[in-house]
Amino acid sequence: MNALLLSVIICTHNPRADFLARTLGSLRGQTLPSSAWELLLIDNASSVPLAPDAASPGHPSARVFAEREVGLTAARLRGIEEARAEVLVFVDDDNILAPDYLARVLALSQGWPMLGVWGCGHYSPEWEIPPRAEFSEYIRYLAVHRAPGDRWSNQPFDYAATPAGAGLCVRTPVARRYAHHVRTDPRRKLLGRTGGNLAGCEDFDLALTATDLGLGTGVFTELAMTHLMPRSRIEEFYLLSLIEGHACSTVILMALRDGNLRPPTHPFLARIREWRLRRSLAPVNLKIHDARRRGERTAWSTLAASAAPRVSVSP
Repeated sequence: MNALLLSVIICTHNPRADFLARTLGSLRGQTLPSSAWELLLIDNASSVPLAPDAASPGHPSARVFAEREVGLTAARLRGIEEARAEVLVFVDDDNILAPDYLARVLALSQGWPMLGVWGCGHYSPEWEIPPRAEFSEYIRYLAVHRAPGDRWSNQPFDYAATPAGAGLCVRTPVARRYAHHVRTDPRRKLLGRTGGNLAGCEDFDLALTATDLGLGTGVFTELAMTHLMPRSRIEEFYLLSLIEGHACSTVILMALRDGNLRPPTHPFLARIREWRLRRSLAPVNLKIHDARRRGERTAWSTLAASAAPRVSVSP
C-alpha cells in the first residue's frame, strides 16, 4: 500500500507522559500496515514543548506540529490543515486503541460511504482508582460506556448515532467544511476544551456538519478502546465542572445552529416550578442540576458578549 488511507491525529496539551506513551504503543500495535496511515501529533501550547521525535514510537514517519493557540478546536483545525488522507481519525492522548481499530475504521469507511462521521461504541475504562459509588450519577458524563448496539442516522441531533470525540472518524470534505465554518464564525471556538476550561460539543459540531452535507453519522461497537481515567477525573469538583462545561457548550451549539434561539425567561410560575424541582432532587442530583444551570447562564452571557459574523464567505 502506497497511498495514505487514514490520518491519525492526536491533539495534546501538557500530556501525561505515561498515558501518551501507551496511546502511541497502541498505535504501534495496529494490524493496519503503517504504510496505509500517517500519524500527526499536535502539541497544543504545552508548557514543555514536545520533542520533534515525540510521536516516533507510534509511527516510523510521524510528524509533530506545534499549535500555539490554546484550545482543542484550534488543535483539531491544525490537524485538519496538515492531514493528507481522505479519512481523519482523532485520538485522545489517553486512548488505547484495540489492535484492529484502524483496520475496522477503514472497512467502515469503505462499507458505509453514506457516513461522513462515525466512531467508537465500546469504551472500557481503566480507572487509576475506582470511582466511589456515590459518583455513579456523574460517571455517565465521561466516555466510559458501551453503546447498546450499532446505530447510524442522517438526522441532526440524533445523539445515539453521534460519536464522542475519542476515536472520532471524519471524512476530509466534512472536516474541511467544518474548518470553514470555524474560520467564518470564530464563536465556534467557544466549543471544545481550552486549557482548564471543560467546554465540549465541538465533536457534535463536526457531526452536524456531516448532516449539513447530506451525510450520516454512526456509532459502532466493533470500534473498541480503553479509556485511561486518572484519579483527578473522578473528583467531584472536576465532574461538576465537566457537567457545567457540557451544559454551557450545548446551549452555545444550539444557538449557533438556530439564530432564533433566545434565553428562557423566568416568570413567576417558572420560578415556582424550579423551586419545586429543587426540593424533589436528591443531594447529588441537585448538584448536577445546579451545575447545568450555571453552565446555561454562562452560555447566554458569553453569546451576548460575542458578536456574530457579518459576512459569510463561501468555502
